[in-house]
Amino acid sequence: MGYLDNSIVTVDAILTKKGRELLARGDGSFKITQFALSDDEVDYTLYNPTHPLGSAYYGQAIENLPLLEAFPDETQIMKYKLTTLPRGTAKLPILDIGYSSIRLKQGASLAITPQTLNYLGSTQTFEAGGYVATIADARVLQTFNGVGINTPDAERLNTTTTLGTNVSKTVIGTSINLTATTINTLFAGQSTLQTTITVIGRDSGARVTVPITIVKVNN
Repeated sequence: MGYLDNSIVTVDAILTKKGRELLARGDGSFKITQFALSDDEVDYTLYNPTHPLGSAYYGQAIENLPLLEAFPDETQIMKYKLTTLPRGTAKLPILDIGYSSIRLKQGASLAITPQTLNYLGSTQTFEAGGYVATIADARVLQTFNGVGINTPDAERLNTTTTLGTNVSKTVIGTSINLTATTINTLFAGQSTLQTTITVIGRDSGARVTVPITIVKVNN
């Protein structure tokens, strides 16, 4: 979204790269069923309860912050989504996937089982709605799928394949399975491939992004 002036708010909605990919298929897989709100641009440390002009001006600096124009890179926008937590929540939930970084040899597999900390009064829990996982570059993985959630949305994402181009892929599950690519030509003379995986709790809104390194195995 963006402000044209101080009296008019214009909503500028565009498709992400993933949305454009689904739309281009023309097979009916592009269906908008949900939306999310975020406050990426807001710096809450600017809230000033000691403002000399009184309480009406405590949030003035926040209200005057510029808003980002919409752009299609889902790894750089909508990173801090708004969510509703139970009244009395004292700590924000955070995700733990068991790794601060992931390193896989070609053809190696890994199962990630995320846990949400500080959620619904528990020190750790598995969210009933499961987790959304997005790999930034789907080429580096031979397989990437989620298990444990059997809703139509989850099944559609988990069965979607990419065309081998440099695009992201998103899956849903309580556990996420990864298998590194075995295609040597992707390395283009390098010994490793780099990308990231982002995991988001579907109930809590908590998220974490960790780097992934795929190591070439010499034949």
